This record gives sequence, C-alpha cells and structure tokens, in this order.
Amino acid sequence: MRGFTHARWLTGAAAVMLVVTGCGGGASGTADGGMLTSSWGDPQNPLEPSNTNEVQGGKVLDMVFRGLKRYDPKTGEARNMLARSIETTDSRHYTVKLKEGWTFSNGEKVTARSFTDAWNYGASLKNKQKNAYFFGYIEGYDQVHPEMGSQHADTLSGLKVVDDHTFTVTLNQKFSGFPDTLGYAAFAPLPRAFFTDHAAWLKTPVGNGPYAIESYTKGSQMTLRKWNGYPGRDKALNDGVILKVYTDSNTAYTDLMAGNLDLADDIPAAQLKNVKTDLGERYINTPAGIIQTLAFPYYDERWNRPGMEKVRTGLSMAINREQITKTIFRRTRTPATDWTSPVLGTDGGFKAGLCGRACTYDPAAAKRLVRQGGGIPGGSLKLTYNADAGSHREWVDAVCNSINHALGDDNACVGNPVGTFADFRNQMGQHKMSGPFRAGWQMDYPLIQNFLQPLYFTGASSNDGQWSNSEFDELVDRANAETDPAKSVATFQQAEEVVRDNMAAIPLWYQNGNAGYSQRLTGVQLNPFSVPVYNEIKVS
Repeated sequence: MRGFTHARWLTGAAAVMLVVTGCGGGASGTADGGMLTSSWGDPQNPLEPSNTNEVQGGKVLDMVFRGLKRYDPKTGEARNMLARSIETTDSRHYTVKLKEGWTFSNGEKVTARSFTDAWNYGASLKNKQKNAYFFGYIEGYDQVHPEMGSQHADTLSGLKVVDDHTFTVTLNQKFSGFPDTLGYAAFAPLPRAFFTDHAAWLKTPVGNGPYAIESYTKGSQMTLRKWNGYPGRDKALNDGVILKVYTDSNTAYTDLMAGNLDLADDIPAAQLKNVKTDLGERYINTPAGIIQTLAFPYYDERWNRPGMEKVRTGLSMAINREQITKTIFRRTRTPATDWTSPVLGTDGGFKAGLCGRACTYDPAAAKRLVRQGGGIPGGSLKLTYNADAGSHREWVDAVCNSINHALGDDNACVGNPVGTFADFRNQMGQHKMSGPFRAGWQMDYPLIQNFLQPLYFTGASSNDGQWSNSEFDELVDRANAETDPAKSVATFQQAEEVVRDNMAAIPLWYQNGNAGYSQRLTGVQLNPFSVPVYNEIKVS
C-alpha cells in the first residue's frame, strides 16, 4: 500500500516487533484446523494506519481495521462501512454519521472521536507519519503540518465532533472525490490505548476488523486470529491466518506445491509456464489496479537538466514491452499505454494510447532521442530494484537488454539489486538513487486521482524521485475541485498529458493479480488491489 506525505520517517522505530505470545500453527507446514497459511513479507514500518504505505503492511491493516468506507472486493466500489452517511452540499463541508454498535477488539466503542483523534495524529508533523498528506485537504493542515518550521496547532481545525456518532469535516478546497478516499487505511479509527500507551499498542496493535493480531516474529511470521466479537457483516469464514515471511517468491511457490503453504499471492515469473498444469483451477489471474513504472531521481541534477525529457522518452522507446510481457510474464502483464490502470474503465479515467509513440518500441528513434538529449548521465544507468521478489531480476535484466540492444551499447543499462524491499524503500526515502528505479504502484482507491497525485504532485511522499511541475499541480487542484465527475476525469487526463510530455516516469505494464492455493481452501479471490480477500476464504 502507498500513501503520500511531506516527510519521510526513517528511524529505529521501523524495527519495532510485536510481542511473541504464541502461534496458532507451526513455523513450517500448513496451519491446523480452520487456520490458513499465506505468503507475506515483513512490513517496512510499524503498523500504524497513517504510517503504512506499502503492500505487505497494508494486507494486515485490511484484516485488522474497518473504516468509514470499504472497497467492494469484486468491483472496487467505495461503499459505506462504519459510515451511516457522508453528506455535503458544496464538496467542501461534509457531515459524517456513524453506525452504532461498532467496537474495537478490546471492547472499546468506536465513536466519532476514534476517527478525529486518529486523523489528527496522522496529520501531525511531530508524529512523522508517511501518510500525513492524505489529510492535506482538511482545513488546518498547514498549521499541524507546515512545509517549513514547527507545527502551530495540534489538531485540524476542519474536524469537529458533534456527538458520539457524528463529526464534521471542512476541507480547505473543494474535493468531490473525498468520500471515496475514506476506505483507505490511513483514515481508520484508533482506540484510546493507541494514545495512552502507544509503545504497548505498537507491540500488539488493536483494531476493529474481523481479525486480531496474536503474535509477530519479524522475519518469520505473523499470526492473526478471527475476532468472534466482530460486529460487521463481513465476518471471517476461517479461524485465522498465519502470514509466513518469504524473501523469494520461488520458495513460496515450492512450499505451496509441497503442501507447506496454503496460499501464495505472487506467482514467480519462472513458474508461470507451469502454474496452470500445477494448480489447474486453483490458479487465479485477474486484472488489478497495479502499474509498473521506472522512476527517476530528480534530486540528482544530472537527471533534471534541460533536455533530459528526451533521454527519458528515448529510454521508454527502447523498451520492448510486448516481448517482455509475452516471454517473461506470459500475458499476466499488459504493455502500458498510459499512467493509470484499465480497472478504472474509460469513465473512471483510463485512456488507452495516451502515451502515444513514447511507449512504442522504436530502437532507431530511441537512440536518436537519447543522443539529442545529451546521452545517459555517466554513460551508463543502473536500474535499481529489490531482489527479494523472484520476478524482478528477470524483467529488469530484460529491460536492460532491450535498452542495450536499442542503443547499440552492451553497457548502457545494468540491473542494480538491493537485498530487501525494506532496504530498497529506505534508500529511496534517503534519496540515494543515482539512476532509474522500480516504482510499482498499487492503487489505494479506484480514482484516477490516486494514480497521479500521490506519485507526481510536488511534495507527495510517493513521489520518490521528487519530480515537480507547476502546470501538473495546478491541473490536479482544478480536477479535485470539479464537482462534475466527467469534467474532473478530463482535467486529470490533461494533467496526465503533462506527465507524458515530460516523461516524468516510464510506464512499463499493467499488472494482473495472480495467486495459487492449496486444496484445503475454497472461496479464494483477489480484490481489485490484488490482495487476497482473507475473510471470505474457507478452510476444509
């Protein structure tokens, strides 16, 4: 999962581990009874909802928390969860009414304050939350999270508690899509224990979702148990989930085939030729709101000098997307022709072909543009990626081979592996990239805004390369303020054209979600975010 904020937090807090209190199943082998085992990776940060902006931590938050909205597991549509209603007359002033009867797993009632306190905490500069910028539209954000200096207020002036089940939100500008963002984990409610004994809560997070965390051993596994007192309709249909840490998806696949794992939600590229034979109907391959791109370090002046847009466009045209998606990914990826995802649909903002010739393989044009732009900085580029996912090395090598062939230089591009995803993310946060780097994006919510603003808006934390363009920023602000959905989408697409004309990032391919599961499981599906819908899985 990914958020966007002004500040990156890279401290020892990322190493906090949950207290080990015993496990519901062994560290190896399938789980017992109604428990299932699933492949996983250690989250980058502690599991605070406003501080988790990557996929592995997001999987856990999706099981442990429920917010005002929840995205339909099949369609992605934002539907009311804890919200009874979210009303506005002007797309700036919102009144939120909560359903009654909701509690946290420790028995505490979920109230309006559970939300406003959580949002104030997430927005506060002193708390250094990665998802702080999600609260940037709420009035008073400039006081609790100023761009320069220390904060001037502890709470957002745009949040007001009316009663236990009602609060109001005043935005600092019109944002017609605001209600649909509220299913994202950063907006989850928090119990009082989070604030009164924060250190203890971090060791054993307490939420209000269908599962409760029982134990976590970093580098090994996390055990989550079904919460029998969960008041929602989407109760867990199994007894719990054991998330087993794998640093190599090939190992996870081997364990799945050996009966030592129930669910692997990242089939490695090397196994795609065998997976249908190996698993038959127990193999899932469905469209997902994911796009893979190459980002650039604009904080390095070598990549930000005049003419570099030609170099970046030339590199894009040097990549044979069709061949790579066919031979390596066996059509579980589709060559990208814009910067969003087909799951949005044309009404939602997907526009096939928006990238134009810049995303079409053309070695001659690629070589010419790179030369016209002044050549690759340093004469060779290192394409950085995390090596703990089995498929990345193969496609990175293929991209580099394609670039080298197009430019007629065997040393034009080389892969630069980083051991783990956490280390990879930390290097990005510390602005240590010297060349292009892998920048896969999994949508937080199904809006075109989510594919553009978090990645390319000035100051957004998922804008890891620090690209900045005032025309793009202005168009995004206009699109957010537009109350007519069709006009809003059209304006966002104008902003996307600015991304294209500058080749702010190179779009590679749209990604399907894929997974394989054991004969013990039924009801397995991936949601439009490519995450297993754990609560609907049954264990025989």
